[in-house]
Amino acid sequence: MEAFLASLSLVALAEMGDKTQLLAILLAARMRKPVPIIAGIFAATLANHFLAALVGQQVAGLLDSPAFRFAIAGGFIVMGMWALIPDKFDENDEPKRRGAGVFVTTLIAFFLVEMGDKTQIATVAMGAHYQNVVAVTAGTTLGMMVANVPAVLLGHRIERILPIRALQIGAALMFAGLGVWIAAQTAGWV
Repeated sequence: MEAFLASLSLVALAEMGDKTQLLAILLAARMRKPVPIIAGIFAATLANHFLAALVGQQVAGLLDSPAFRFAIAGGFIVMGMWALIPDKFDENDEPKRRGAGVFVTTLIAFFLVEMGDKTQIATVAMGAHYQNVVAVTAGTTLGMMVANVPAVLLGHRIERILPIRALQIGAALMFAGLGVWIAAQTAGWV
């Protein structure tokens, strides 16, 4: 349960103001079909985060040492600093709808934009730390949906409703706190 809740919380906060959330807002504003957009986000996130959690679990299983755990802790702290840098969505990154439906367009765009994104890297780290692919994937996917479904339903109005900067700071603190906690556990302090 801890893996699920930590993954959900971390990704829901980290996604605020992230490039994929900006993509969700853009898709909603341009395509105006929330149900297939939400379904595409869900499918892309589920696939992407399952693979990321699986990679994390496999890497951790191969490198289960204090040095690797300190590296994971350091990675979370770096992710905390990265979360403070607001993402920008370049109009050139906008997906083109060449005959594809809204669902397929969203699925492909979200899967690709999420590659190397901080929420995907966080999922790898959570998979490595918790060694529970199912709980981490479920938590991070639900976290993405918690952040992106309102973005799709509210479109551009989301930025006026949520204090994005405060959420970015909250995500940064969660990443850094988790990194410090993992380091303290590895050092035997807690």
